[in-house]
Amino acid sequence: MQSKEQRIGVLVDVQNLYYSARGLYKRRVNFKEVLREAVKGRKLIRAIAYVIKSDIIKEKSFFDALGKIGYEVKSKDLQIFIGGTKKGDWDIGIAMDAIELANKLDTIVIASGDGDFIQLVQHLRMAFGCRVESMSFGKSTSGKLIEEVDEFTDLDKNKKFLIKEQPRREPPKKEQPKREPPKKEPAKK
Repeated sequence: MQSKEQRIGVLVDVQNLYYSARGLYKRRVNFKEVLREAVKGRKLIRAIAYVIKSDIIKEKSFFDALGKIGYEVKSKDLQIFIGGTKKGDWDIGIAMDAIELANKLDTIVIASGDGDFIQLVQHLRMAFGCRVESMSFGKSTSGKLIEEVDEFTDLDKNKKFLIKEQPRREPPKKEQPKREPPKKEPAKK
């Protein structure tokens, strides 16, 4: 049961939501609407967005935008292993923060569809008495996670959680100066 007096923490697995939106809809996530929906008028204590850095120039402006809408941004580098395998996730970091914050919160919202969080949800409820909610794109969410949380918000159900991809603009091409064909010299007699 929700009430305006609930102290709430929102923990957002940015990569999980990003890749779900991109894979399902070829769109980006509206993280401002995700936060607004998660809070629902309750007392926001902490909102943390967990991101992976991969040296893309646009990342800094995206991370700054998350900060401006109210998220504390936690980032870590993408790990690249010998052989080219890449790994980047925040599962343990999100779990640790949830456990550390649990004594200060009534409700924890985990914005991820990752089934790895099932044991965390169970622990937060049993050990701390927290209400645990989840929000993610239902089509790519663990069914067991949906069953385990107190409330699930399916981001598939409302397009306000999506932003259309902006078409990539090609830089303007410089016009090449027109070259005059070489002048033919009159033939010598």
